[in-house]
Amino acid sequence: MSFTNAPVTRSLVVGLVGTSMAATLFDAKHYFYIFADSHIWRHHQLWRTLTYQLCFVNSSEVLFACATLYQMRVVERMWGSRKFASFLIVTSLFTAVIPPLLITLLQPLTSNLFNYLPAGPTALIFALLAQYHAIIPHVYRYHVATTSSSPSPSPSTGTPGASASAATDSATTTDPEPSGFTLTDKSPCYLLALQLALFQFPASLITAPLGFLLGYSFRSDLLPPALTRWRLPGWLVGSSAQKRSAEFEGLRRRLEGEDAEASASASASGRERRGEMGVGQRATGTVGREIFNQFL
Repeated sequence: MSFTNAPVTRSLVVGLVGTSMAATLFDAKHYFYIFADSHIWRHHQLWRTLTYQLCFVNSSEVLFACATLYQMRVVERMWGSRKFASFLIVTSLFTAVIPPLLITLLQPLTSNLFNYLPAGPTALIFALLAQYHAIIPHVYRYHVATTSSSPSPSPSTGTPGASASAATDSATTTDPEPSGFTLTDKSPCYLLALQLALFQFPASLITAPLGFLLGYSFRSDLLPPALTRWRLPGWLVGSSAQKRSAEFEGLRRRLEGEDAEASASASASGRERRGEMGVGQRATGTVGREIFNQFL
């Protein structure tokens, strides 16, 4: 229950908490959100598209975002730190441009309904959520019942034959399953992400679906191949990733050596068994010939 083998996720969580605290301490929260009418149309502050994803301005959003990222650290373990960091960089380029562009276009058409774009990498988190949904299987399911099933009443009066038939019918019929819904062990992560999106409603109607769509497009190779196949240099990810790669490579070579030794020993033992069978057959043939000569 830690960030073991997930250094990029750990750095992302620490950086998100650090920038959010710094924005609060230095009273710089007003630099990290976007109003389309004033910041884009009037003052042309396009640099905000590069800064609005750096932090959250609400402590509740920081809490739920970090908890969601912590739940999704297994994606980095599945992919490796290099591919995971490359995915975050490529996705952040799209989320830095598309959501501000959408609210800029929708603001005059929706009577300022989509005028505000809150700070925080919500779209990036939902892009990562798409990968978590696709590649991480659930371990178990559980059913949450909203109603309780009442036991069927047992007959207390009547003829013995009717009582026996009623008892037989009640034994053969099963009680209906209580109404409710089924959850999995992955449901807490989805609920955390949903709560994070509700904090930013109605802007989350743009950022959350857009991020999930970008994550799905990255996985399905719908983005340009030059972006989906691009990888960061290994030295930027850290020496720990290279060390793990070397360990895996050494383990693979050792397993290949053990397989070669096992096959060589198996072939040698097979030759020895064939040789022993040949000696036994020759000895049996010699004894048979001697017995045959004595009778002649």
